[in-house]
Amino acid sequence: MHTTLQAPTHSKTTGPTAAILDAARELGTAPHRVKRLRSRMLTVLVACSAGLGAWIVYLAISMPTGYRSKAWSAAWVGFDILLLLALTGTMVAAMLGRQIVIMLAVFTATLLLCDAWFDIVLDWGTSDVWGSLASAAFVEVPLALFLLARARRLVRLFVSRRWHELGLPGEPPALYRIPLFFSGETAVASATAAPTSGSVSGPEATICE
Repeated sequence: MHTTLQAPTHSKTTGPTAAILDAARELGTAPHRVKRLRSRMLTVLVACSAGLGAWIVYLAISMPTGYRSKAWSAAWVGFDILLLLALTGTMVAAMLGRQIVIMLAVFTATLLLCDAWFDIVLDWGTSDVWGSLASAAFVEVPLALFLLARARRLVRLFVSRRWHELGLPGEPPALYRIPLFFSGETAVASATAAPTSGSVSGPEATICE
């Protein structure tokens, strides 16, 4: 099998249809099933977003400014246990070099940011807020940003490897411009759809076998 680079032809399928075909090939299923699953997921996400927006408005109008909880310690101890498990899982996955470290790192970073938020907001107006601000500024937020940066770096590494396996020129574009599943054709279409300033110019290419 001989692989060469050639200029892409416009007769080939591009856009969302090509992305669905790529996903079907990668997942080993029929394109219509991929399209149906994608439609269901988007429907659920849109419905949840709309419901959450309405819920936020309701809470902003109806919630009291103060509330006495009977499970205050259970809530915080349970949250910290979850955070400890997430940190430990991330550490173990990193030590073993497993890909699940990406998901665990993002999950742990999210918990750290939530911890910082609730510490500051709930201590606001008291003398304890300074300790919460210091903890957020020097521990929780920096660690969360570090984990997110490492997760992004690993994703970029895997994308770059796939990019060069397809024989595509240069370096892959930003993650938000790359389809979830891509072949040489869809990757080039995404990379050249909206060129960024300072990008290196060169011939578009796809894989021809």
